[in-house]
Amino acid sequence: MERVGPVTDPAPGENAVPLPFPQARPEVEALTAYSAPLEGRRGLLRLDFNENTVGPSPQVVAAIRAMPADHFAIYPEYDGLREAVVGSLLATAGAEAPQVPGAPAPAGVSGLGPDHIGLFNGVDAAIHAVFHAYGDRGDRLLTTSPTFGYYTPCAQMQGMEIEAIPYALPDFAFPLEALTAALLRPGVAPPKLLLICNPNNPTGTRLAPDQILALAAAAPQTLVVVDELYEAFTGDSLMPGLLGGRDPFAAYPNLVVLRSLAKTAGLAGLRIGFAIGAPAVVDRISRVTGPYDINSLAVTAALAALADQAYVDAYVAEVLGARDWLVAQLVQAGVRHHSAGGNYLLIWPQGDPRAVEQALRQAGILVRSMAGKPLIDGSLRVSLGTKAQMEQFWRAYGAIEGLA
Repeated sequence: MERVGPVTDPAPGENAVPLPFPQARPEVEALTAYSAPLEGRRGLLRLDFNENTVGPSPQVVAAIRAMPADHFAIYPEYDGLREAVVGSLLATAGAEAPQVPGAPAPAGVSGLGPDHIGLFNGVDAAIHAVFHAYGDRGDRLLTTSPTFGYYTPCAQMQGMEIEAIPYALPDFAFPLEALTAALLRPGVAPPKLLLICNPNNPTGTRLAPDQILALAAAAPQTLVVVDELYEAFTGDSLMPGLLGGRDPFAAYPNLVVLRSLAKTAGLAGLRIGFAIGAPAVVDRISRVTGPYDINSLAVTAALAALADQAYVDAYVAEVLGARDWLVAQLVQAGVRHHSAGGNYLLIWPQGDPRAVEQALRQAGILVRSMAGKPLIDGSLRVSLGTKAQMEQFWRAYGAIEGLA
């Protein structure tokens, strides 16, 4: 496993070089910020950041264009969006809301309400807020490796210790036994945070919802955060199983589920994300954010996107069909690959991965190098789009690699 200790203050007089400007906290001075190569991507086939590759529903574009001019001068309103998120979650889970808002839910009707929903300027902001609200110097983050790279700097900026359990080779299976042992280690304080990306980015590894709920029940003092940005492509969400009772999080008050409209609804550029959990926890996470962090354009777009679930469903179906087609080509050509979940897969080129990545860029196609990442160094992560886009990728990749 990987273990990263907390950032600590240098000893008095040790490497004491005065800075020509005010010094930040030691954790920040020692921090390497998470950054991504986002510039110069427009006009290219974007298979590098797992975004929606075709754009949002026409209803989203129409809603933004229809915004009255005076609305740009008004601070945004959020209650309607929280209610829309509740309605969308209940509809996709096949659950039913109580007829009277705020009233106790009768048996078989979900008690999910707006106070279970936290709104954030993208899920990245929600992740940052979770660490800011719950992480402290010397606390422990338990997670897996490799996984989404933003978790680590968020933990480091709080001075947390990071314990990352590697996925199991050869198929990147979820290390459930090792992670459970680290979560429930006798005589050791439980981790403050357990963060699971499900399905995992970048390996696509999936963990069954009942196993996640068992982890949360076994460690009530640990906040269990489940990053579900890619759940629409696998159907592994915790939400359907939680929404059948009077209080969805009564048995799991230490559980938070993260969702986004970036990967499916095509709103990555507008930054909108959700944290779903017990009202008390959502309240704590929301306390460390600004009062107007989500702009009115994002609110308008999100409302329109949530109202057009048919568009999202059609896009997801298109991506899944394109994935099956591409995997068939990879198998036939004997290309090493790994496809388990999410709207992405891993490919190991025969040639130098960086050279292949650059050659693809020259052909107008962006993919993401996994160079330096544990277990998957030497691979390329390829986002999945439409079948036509995957055919375009495969023609270029086959020419670069000399595949028959």
